[in-house]
Amino acid sequence: MYGKRWFQTLVVFILVFLLILLLSATDFIFDPVFKYLAAVAFPVVGAGVLFYLTRPIMKFLEKYKVHRVLAIFIVFLLLILVGYLIINYIAPIAQKQFTNLIDNIPKWVKSAQDLITYWQSNQDMIPANIEKTINDITSNLQSYVEGAMTFIFGFVSQLIGFVFSLVLVPFFLFFMLKDGDKFVPFVTQIFSKKKAANIRSLLHKIDEALTSYIQGQLLVSVCIGILLFIGYLIIDLEYALTLALFGMFMCVIPFIGPFISVIPAMIVGVFQDPMMAVWVAIVMIVAQQIEGNLISPNIMGRALSLHPLTIITLILAAGSIAGFLGIIFAVPFYAVVKTIIVHFYTTYQDSKKSKEDALI
Repeated sequence: MYGKRWFQTLVVFILVFLLILLLSATDFIFDPVFKYLAAVAFPVVGAGVLFYLTRPIMKFLEKYKVHRVLAIFIVFLLLILVGYLIINYIAPIAQKQFTNLIDNIPKWVKSAQDLITYWQSNQDMIPANIEKTINDITSNLQSYVEGAMTFIFGFVSQLIGFVFSLVLVPFFLFFMLKDGDKFVPFVTQIFSKKKAANIRSLLHKIDEALTSYIQGQLLVSVCIGILLFIGYLIIDLEYALTLALFGMFMCVIPFIGPFISVIPAMIVGVFQDPMMAVWVAIVMIVAQQIEGNLISPNIMGRALSLHPLTIITLILAAGSIAGFLGIIFAVPFYAVVKTIIVHFYTTYQDSKKSKEDALI
């Protein structure tokens, strides 16, 4: 029985759960470590995202014999230029539109209340419980709408402010760009040649998975934001820039992001002109078709090979555990874990096959 695979697997699971129990019982030992990791996690993650976005630029410059430090300096100049353009030309317009949008919410709420009141006055028979529910919704409609709009736009602005407040990000980014190539040799130097080659292959696969996701998802989000902005301008939707920026940020969330991004635009369209909501839906459908058929296949391809149901399950679980940040990082984390498991399983199968061939 001790040699059976099911028994060995059961023992491994028991040992893992005992290790988790031991860690939870001795959390006072690891609490300072976890606090330290939490303190540096956001700068490292922020720098890591920028690293994957800017590394192709640095490699392109190095291809033309530009010294790495000078290439990194040029990359930082480009980042500063992008930040300057956003702060001076995009942020003021978006802030003004957002302020006007918030100021118009009471007027929209009053229009909705008047419409509900008119509908109630023209109904001959309404059950008492339904009428009570309608009255409750009507009386609290403004607070519902304000709360929803504040949540939708508030966390985006908080996220942006938090990211830009991380003063450590440029320092981490500099050393990632400068010494990133030294990481794999540093990790593999303590292993034998065979194991080192295996670990290099694994790290290369993880790097490819993260590159495909981070570069692809952000580029796709930017493309969708531009398409939405052009579409909203064509149909003359109010607050076009703010709503397009919101759509761009929401599309960072795989699969369900586009559905969330269209909700504020639909609400604004309904109050601007009921027919405008139809045009908003058409703009979103056209943008999604262009993204799904032209942009994503060429930028992201099928590198991650994740089923939509898997993505939805991951996002729901991560959102309930870690909130918005969990939603953002659930898919790349899963992609890395999947890459590790598939790599070791493939290695095990190859090793098993080699032993069988040797016996033959």
